[in-house]
Amino acid sequence: MKRTFRTTLLLSLGLLLSPTLQAQQAPAPPSSVNTQKMNQFVEALMKKMTLDEKIGQLNLVSVGFDVTGPVVSKDVDANIRKGNVGAVLNTYTPVAARKLQELAVKESRLKIPLILGYDVIHGHRTIFPIPLGMAASWDLTAMERSARIASEEAAADGINWVYSPMVDIARDPRWGRIAEGAGEDPYLGSQIARAMVRGYQGPDNDMSKPTNVMACLKHFALYGAAEAGRDYNTTDMSLVRMYNEYLPPTRPPSKPAWAP
Repeated sequence: MKRTFRTTLLLSLGLLLSPTLQAQQAPAPPSSVNTQKMNQFVEALMKKMTLDEKIGQLNLVSVGFDVTGPVVSKDVDANIRKGNVGAVLNTYTPVAARKLQELAVKESRLKIPLILGYDVIHGHRTIFPIPLGMAASWDLTAMERSARIASEEAAADGINWVYSPMVDIARDPRWGRIAEGAGEDPYLGSQIARAMVRGYQGPDNDMSKPTNVMACLKHFALYGAAEAGRDYNTTDMSLVRMYNEYLPPTRPPSKPAWAP
C-alpha cells in the first residue's frame, strides 16, 4: 500500500501541474530526472502525511463544470482543502483547472497539487479518426503524432492525465466499444500502445514538461473479451488465451517506450 501512495505522489508532484498554475504553485520538487532526490522528497513528504491524507491521495472525484467555471460542491471543496482528494476527473480549461489547483496548492496543509484527468481518446480540440480507423492505417508515426497533438492541446487546457490508449483486443464487431481500440491483433495493438504512450508522454517521458500528459492504458485486462457483443458480459478465458492474445498490449516493452 505504501508503494501505491508513493506512486500517486510521484505522479502528482512530478507533473508540476500544467501551465495554468506554474506562476504561483507550491515550490517544485526536485527534477524527475534525478530519481534519488525525487525519492527523498517523496519519502520526506510521506512522513508528514496523516493516514487520512495518504488515503485522500487515492481519492478520485468527478467534478463537472459549466460555462462560468467548475461546479465544486461544498464536500469536494472541503476535501480538497483537507488534502483528501488526489485527482479530479472530467474538468478542464485553464480557468477551471486553476480554480481547483489553487484550492489544493494554496489552502491544503501540504499543498500537493491535483492530477486532472479527462477522456482524451482520439484528440482533444483537434479530432482525429476513431482509434479503430487509425489502427487500420498501420501508420504508427501518424498515430504517435496524433497523440502528441492531443497531449499539447490537453496540457494547455489544464489536463495532466488522459484515459488513452485503449488496448483491449476486441474480436466481436457486435461489441459497441470495439471502435475505441486497435482491433483484433495483439502485435498491432502492442505497437500502437507504445506509439501512443510515447506521443502523450514525450520521447523523454519527462512529466515535468508542460506539454506532456500522463497516458493511461485501458480498460481493465480482458474487458474486450466480453461475449456476444454484450458490454460487461461473461467470458471464458484460459491462461494461454489471456497471455497470448489479451495481455501483450499491456506489457511494458523490453526497453522504455521513450528510448530511440
